[in-house]
Order: sequence, then structure tokens, then C-alpha cells
Amino acid sequence: MEIEKIVTMQRAYYESQKTKSLNYRMNALNRLEQAILKWEKRIEEALKRDLNKSVFEAYMTEVGMTLAELRYTKKNLKQWMRDKRVKTPLAQFPAKSYVKSEPYGVVLIMSPWNYPFMLCMEPLIGALAAGNCCVLKPSNYSPNVSKVIKAMIEEVFPQKYVAVVEGGRKENQNLLEQKFDYIFFTGGIKVGKLVMAKAAEHLTPVTLELGGKSPCIVEKTANLKLAAKRLVFGKFLNAGQTCVAPDYLLVQKEVKKEFLQYVLYWIKKMYGNDGEYGQDYPKIINEKHFERICHLIEGEEVLVGGKANPDTLQIAPTVLNHVKWDAPVMQEEIFGPVLPVLEFTKIEEAEQFVKERPKPLALYLFTQDKSIEKKITEGLSYGGGCVNDTIIHLATSYMGFGGVGESGMGNYHGKESFETFSHRKSMIKKYNWFDNPVRYVPYKKTKERILRMFLK
Repeated sequence: MEIEKIVTMQRAYYESQKTKSLNYRMNALNRLEQAILKWEKRIEEALKRDLNKSVFEAYMTEVGMTLAELRYTKKNLKQWMRDKRVKTPLAQFPAKSYVKSEPYGVVLIMSPWNYPFMLCMEPLIGALAAGNCCVLKPSNYSPNVSKVIKAMIEEVFPQKYVAVVEGGRKENQNLLEQKFDYIFFTGGIKVGKLVMAKAAEHLTPVTLELGGKSPCIVEKTANLKLAAKRLVFGKFLNAGQTCVAPDYLLVQKEVKKEFLQYVLYWIKKMYGNDGEYGQDYPKIINEKHFERICHLIEGEEVLVGGKANPDTLQIAPTVLNHVKWDAPVMQEEIFGPVLPVLEFTKIEEAEQFVKERPKPLALYLFTQDKSIEKKITEGLSYGGGCVNDTIIHLATSYMGFGGVGESGMGNYHGKESFETFSHRKSMIKKYNWFDNPVRYVPYKKTKERILRMFLK
């Protein structure tokens, strides 16, 4: 069906008011949950074909997280939908004030290829919970997952409620020409700017979940062995193709040698000897990105890894030592299994290094010094992060996730997903048993004195 017809059909269905009731929303979430459980094996097979993800990693990072978000949303939706009472100013007496959440209407969700199932489904959960109709646009770079999503959604929902549009650049451009009531985009900065520019033509609000170069700072008081273990896990998960993966390492000079020894130890323990990373190690999504990452390694001092297999599109977990801040690998988000290492002498140097660059999506700090923890977490601006761990801050429905500055705008997960896809109307209900005469003309001195008293 043509994209224009889908949007028109969804707008008509939304205007029927059917999607707004609690029962309708809960039924939709229940049907989505049952569909995911039914299609779980096919989802995992598609993730294996597109990214070579193991069943364990597919469930841990995609299916399991989606189901957890779904169940949390179902548990709390009734409470989130309630009108929120707020105080009423004395000047508005007698009245009650409240905030009412309403759906935006017809929303567009554009998802990426690195976590192609989870990053399509989690925004959808928020959109349906908020009462919207939705058009989903999965990434063309993960075609197997895209096909599974389309088949699953069409089995569960009519297109007038939820529709999936497959395709590449042409379909993206066509979608962005339509007037949506909200656009939720996850992807790179370059395309994010295009999405925002197109949205501006219709004054459509947007959430942009982008990326950037997320630093990992290791300070001398850190538990070095545990820090290295958690860094290796977060960096090389999904072969580094994670928007919040530690992009580069800033390690204090006096512990650098010891820390890197632990990094090499954990790489070997988790992934085997150099280049022997096992059949379940994810692959780079396509040749274009494979070659881009390989070029970033060229000319650098490889401490471990560096091997690449063009037949399987796999790149071994790689650590680059003595990297200069102006090296090519430091000029763009790596989005691959390559970790550049830079050093600092004083924590102020690391702080300044991060501060001089665009605000990252995530920041990770390993330290046992509370004063340094406060200095970094309060002194630097970034989307979110962890102290003494990596990436796990996004694996929760209890707090929002999102970027700041060039790393994005807006938040989602849990209640924040519901709020992202809802407009909150401020309402005052005025009672009729008393009508304060002060606001009405003619304005007299006595009224002015009363007015000033009310507005203190």
C-alpha cells in the first residue's frame, strides 16, 4: 500500500477515538507480547543472519529487554493514564487544576540496524501505550529482521493501526514528506539532522536518539581488573555496534600499563586468542561499514586484534595504543570492535578533553574516589552513563534514556516512553458557585490591592 494511503487511513482510524481507551491499549500490548513469544525463534534466526548474534545475545540484548519493557508498561499503564492533580493558585479559586495525557495521533518510528528488533519494538510499546497509531520503518541494512517485524506486525495489527514500511532511502524520503504528529528516530547524526529538518516543515515534534564518541575514563583508584572486565564486555558486545559502547579509553598514566594487561587478559578469556573469537561473535552489518572500520585501524599501533575477515565481515576485538587525539579513529564514532587508548596525568586533563568535544551519548567512569566521581558526573554534560560499569544504564525501565546536544534529544524507556508519545494538556475546571469580580473591568484601586495580594 502507498505510504500516503497508510498515513491517511491511520489518521481516520485515530480520529475514531478507538485507540484511546485503557482496554484498547492493554489489548494491543497483550497481543504484541504474545506475538513476540510466538515469533521468538524466527526473530533470533533473523538476528543470526543479519548480525550473527547468538541466541543468548539475541535474547539478552533484544527479545528479553523488549519483553521486560512490555511487562513493565502493562503493569503501570493505568496509573500513567490517570489525570494528575496539581495545586491551583489562590487567584483562580474556586477551581481544580490537573494535567491530562493524550496521544499525539499518528506517529512515525524509524529504527536502526544495530539492535534492529529491540530499537523498533521499544518505541512502539511507548507509542501504543500512549494511544497512538503508528508507522514503523525498520532499517534496510538488517533485511531479515525487517521482514520478520513486518510479518509479525501484520499478523497482529491492522495497517490502519500499526503499519510497517520496508525499503531504503526512497521510502525514508517519502515517509518524511508526510505530516506525522510525532517522529521518533534512532540512528546517526547526519540522518538525524535530515529528519529534524523535514519535521520542521510540518512543525512536527521529534525525538532523536543519535550517538557520538562515548568516553570511558579509568582513574587510578579504580578496581582495575573488574573495570577492565566490564569495559571489555560493554565495548565488544555486538562487535562494538552499540550506540552507547565505550568509544575510546582515557586511562590515567600511572595505571595504564597494568590496566591494559587486564584488558588483554579479559579479551583473551572472553573471545579466545587473537582472531579466534568463535562462531557466535557478531559480524559487521555490511561491507561498507566493515571497510570503514578497517581503515580506522590502518597506521595505528595495534596492541591486540586488528585481524579482519572480509568473507564473514568479522573484525577481531582490537585495542589501539598511543592514539593521538587528531587520529582518524578519533574523528568519528567507531561503531565497531576497536578501542583507541589515550592517557592522562591528572583527572582535569580527561575532564577537559571530553568537555572540548561534542556532548556524548554516554560516559563511563571507573573510580573509587567520591570527589572525582562528583567532579566528573556533575562537571560534564552527556546523555547518561555509569560509574564503575558500562552500558547497563539503558537496560532498565525505571529511568529514561536519551542524548543531549549532538547525541540526541528526548528520552524514552518505561514511563518516559509513555510521556514521549503523549501530549500533556494543562487543564483548569472552574466552579460556578462563586465568581471572583476582581479580574473584571473597571479596574479600581481596591481591586488592585486585592490583585497584588493574590499574586504575591
